[in-house]
Amino acid sequence: MMTEMLSINTDLARRILTGFIRSEVTRAGFSRAVVGVSGGVDSSLSCALAAEALGPENVLAVRMPYKTSSPESLEHAQMVIERFGVHSATIPITEMVDALVAYDPEMSRRRKGNIMARARMIVLYDQSEAFGGLVIGTGNKTEILLGYTTLYGDSACALNPIGDLYKTQVRQLARAMGVPEVIIQKPPSADLWVGQTDEDELGFTYEDVDRLLYLLVDQRYRPEECVEAGFDEAFVRAVVERVRRNQFKRMLPPIAKLSNRTVGYDFLYLRDWGT
Repeated sequence: MMTEMLSINTDLARRILTGFIRSEVTRAGFSRAVVGVSGGVDSSLSCALAAEALGPENVLAVRMPYKTSSPESLEHAQMVIERFGVHSATIPITEMVDALVAYDPEMSRRRKGNIMARARMIVLYDQSEAFGGLVIGTGNKTEILLGYTTLYGDSACALNPIGDLYKTQVRQLARAMGVPEVIIQKPPSADLWVGQTDEDELGFTYEDVDRLLYLLVDQRYRPEECVEAGFDEAFVRAVVERVRRNQFKRMLPPIAKLSNRTVGYDFLYLRDWGT
């Protein structure tokens, strides 16, 4: 069941996030957007928000299947494309991925999955140049906190409208915006290998970890207070350690400071030029 503490005002969230997309895209001098649409709920929601913010004629949804990708993923992505009326392109990544995998055919599934995620981002940024639109992110707050993402792969984007929504909340807003129910209800998967699901790989459900993360992050509970609230101590420790260990994924690469004004430390924005 949906926990009350993770319930959001979907009308308000919709207005804020579409306004965010519109203002950030136009602030950068663009009017169009590119979204990688996988057939999952996160990318479906980002696509829906972009279409509402910028107009469907200004959004390009890109499907990027690998040879082992589920046909269902392609079908669900097509449902989103048709539901929200956006432009679309289908660009397979099999040849570019396999060319690199051929150097080490015995590589682990994780390495291969990272290559696939980064190959897809190469495609998206190429389409960004061709279409003249910024790449819209599709990572939710749960994934970002847990580090369940590939650096310079699915985590790469120009702006991310759903990064402050837990997976549980993504489903709420997706339903309110008319994302097909079959997409909302299916087990989340990066579709990196046959039968892969997020929750099997993580070892816990999004519902459980969202409740815990909400207490740890939003309510500033200490780990021991989460245990007192009813969470298993081993689960709490594992999630806290995962959030801590993956902090580097949530930051731009640190720059060694030598001068009086260092990018990212003292020089943070174009204040000196009146921007």
